[in-house]
Amino acid sequence: MKQEIDPKETNRKEAFEHWMKSPMPMVTLTKTFDVTRLYKLSKRKGFKFNMLLCWCIAKTASKMEEFYLLPENGKLYKYDRLAINMIVNNVKGGLSFCDIVSDDNLEQFNANYLYLTKTVKQTCQDLLDSEAVIVGTSTLVGTELDCIVNQYSGIYNNPFLAWGRYRRHWFKTTLPISFQFHHVQMDGQQATHFLVELQKTINDLK
Repeated sequence: MKQEIDPKETNRKEAFEHWMKSPMPMVTLTKTFDVTRLYKLSKRKGFKFNMLLCWCIAKTASKMEEFYLLPENGKLYKYDRLAINMIVNNVKGGLSFCDIVSDDNLEQFNANYLYLTKTVKQTCQDLLDSEAVIVGTSTLVGTELDCIVNQYSGIYNNPFLAWGRYRRHWFKTTLPISFQFHHVQMDGQQATHFLVELQKTINDLK
């Protein structure tokens, strides 16, 4: 469910006043993650690497209240659920989109991931959840990338994570991930906390 709230009644009051009208309100942070655990699980259990990473992102984000607040068209909205947006290459050679609701159950999230991505690939029809706050993702595995910067226009205000191809080393696998967020939604302190907690979620995945 989505509802408009008064920014003055939240801890984002000052941020809303400072950044809501900024022509470039987005901030991008990039961190290199140790994704060895995800790589090994994907090889041993047959899970898609991208699915595992998206599950970790959703699980981590869903525990932070800042992710449930989103500025839109000069207003601030609060949501009661969170979903991950996937970009899918469809059968017509174009791009389609689907939103996968966060679920602490990895098996259920995997089932939803496989079903929804297959459906939008075949139908070329987007499956979007307008009542969930969306964490966008983009995977560009054509090459290794150090950083990805998305639009800074303030048109698309959702938090957004993007990455390229992971990097194999002798004993571990690493992956730089870019995290973009609207400054009204959170400050650097909360954003860096999210990145630290995301690494913990990856490490603890069983």
